[in-house]
Amino acid sequence: AYRMKQNDQNKSDTIESIQKVRSMWTCIMEILASLKQDKEVVDSVLEDCVNRCILSGTDVVLRVPRVLVHRIESDKNEVFTGNIYEGEKLNFLAIIQLLSGALKMLRDEHCQAELKDFHSIENMVTSCNKALQNLNSRLESKQDRSVSVRESLSGKEEDWEMKWKTFLGQNPFNLILKDPVSGVWFI
Repeated sequence: AYRMKQNDQNKSDTIESIQKVRSMWTCIMEILASLKQDKEVVDSVLEDCVNRCILSGTDVVLRVPRVLVHRIESDKNEVFTGNIYEGEKLNFLAIIQLLSGALKMLRDEHCQAELKDFHSIENMVTSCNKALQNLNSRLESKQDRSVSVRESLSGKEEDWEMKWKTFLGQNPFNLILKDPVSGVWFI
């Protein structure tokens, strides 16, 4: 019985090992399939291809605006050396430096424009906050005035009622609504 248990254990270990190897093999094949295109690109670069691309500037006419050249040359942070053409061929290093400088200037101008927009928005928010505070203070003062007017009116009403009661002995509305002779109420 012990030997049968050991054989079953060995079989299950073998099956588990086979499953692990198969899953690892599947993973490796998926990775190789995904890298196939990258491998072809690297192989084409490493091989001596027939359709090799050569960069030459013989057919290219490059016109750089004077304003751009002047700004790059006058910029102390930007180092621009060399000519765009050397011996009737394009100097790609000079072109890359020129384009890099132009992109940096464009980035700086864009950042300054965003900063101006930010300042205008900030000023607008500040003025709106001041207007809101002004309106809140006006509303509070009007509410205070209306409370004081209500209190004043209620105080005057009480004074008038007291005067009428002392003078007539009753509330004047009772005199208007009730006929003293017939005792009929007029509504």
